[in-house]
Amino acid sequence: MKLIDSLTRYISFFTAFIMAALVVLVVYDATLRYLFSEGSTALQELQWHFFDVVILLSIAYTLKHNAHVRVDIFYDKFSRKKQLTVNLLAYIFFILPFAFLIIYISLSFVEMSFAQNEASSDPGGLPYRWIVKSLIPLSFGLVVLQTIKEIVTDFQEWRSL
Repeated sequence: MKLIDSLTRYISFFTAFIMAALVVLVVYDATLRYLFSEGSTALQELQWHFFDVVILLSIAYTLKHNAHVRVDIFYDKFSRKKQLTVNLLAYIFFILPFAFLIIYISLSFVEMSFAQNEASSDPGGLPYRWIVKSLIPLSFGLVVLQTIKEIVTDFQEWRSL
């Protein structure tokens, strides 16, 4: 379980670095466009790709820190055992099936992109779009790992109550 938490933590460091690079890219691109009337399709697409990295690779981290969206109006009033029961049911019946479905569907999507050597359709755009698309099954694989870790730890706590 510590291995999964460590993996999620290290990936969060990577996404924080990508987020900082994204901020620099946006400032650079805005400066070029507004002060020098210069623009780059590749630079704009790189910003979108960095944003994809941040969003997709942060899902497991969000789950780890229990920062995901929930209807807290009811959840906060539950006892700790009921909260853990809701968590376990959500993990088993919603998050895991959804994550496996996304992985299953996205693998052929990535495979087709790789086989076609998909690139941007815009002139001056970036090649190798399959790299960004491969983040979809990767990120949901990380969600599966983090969900399994959460199931184990929440079940242990639930049993001890």
